[in-house]
Amino acid sequence: MSITVRLVAALILVAAVCVLGWWLWPLMPGAESAVRDVEDLIRSWGAWGVAGSIGLMVAHSFLPFPSEIVALANGMLYGPLWGTVITWIGAMLGASAAFAVGRMLGQPVLRRFLSPHGRDGLVRWSREQGGRTLLVARLIPVIAFNLVNYAAALTEISWWTFLWATGLGILPLTIVLAVLGDNVLNMPAWGWALLLGAVAATWLLLNRCRSGRHKRAPSR
Repeated sequence: MSITVRLVAALILVAAVCVLGWWLWPLMPGAESAVRDVEDLIRSWGAWGVAGSIGLMVAHSFLPFPSEIVALANGMLYGPLWGTVITWIGAMLGASAAFAVGRMLGQPVLRRFLSPHGRDGLVRWSREQGGRTLLVARLIPVIAFNLVNYAAALTEISWWTFLWATGLGILPLTIVLAVLGDNVLNMPAWGWALLLGAVAATWLLLNRCRSGRHKRAPSR
């Protein structure tokens, strides 16, 4: 399956999950109450609320609780724009921290079990396909966020590749959660426009990166 087909499939899945969540949200027992509780907690921190919310997103990379609740609460409390910004910053800091820990502790252990040929293959795969694979994994909501962090850390993907693929890959769902949090039962049209714009930007940047690599590649 080509990277184009996988990416399109991932984007379709993102849209399907968003629509499904939009319709099923009122039927989820306790979901809205949990989000309200987190919103009240963040609000109780006053001027430190933004830092506290970012801290919760960072903690999510190491503790088993649903970050979606925090993202929705940020949308309720700060609105779709700033809710997106705050959630995205927290998620990126958490992902970076988990990536650093995984690379520092896990990668040396993995290298002991790989042959020189296996290490060379991992390096080659990371350089040629790592970024695209990571981007697709980030765009698929059913793949655990933390699992991707630690799995990427065990490869030879560079920090830059990890950051751009993660930053772009989590953006569409982050926008959707912030918009849903701002108005759970009535998502405005401009919210969907923001989502589609983020997806389009991701797609265009990916194609630009691919085109740039093809132009720089020496002819054989």
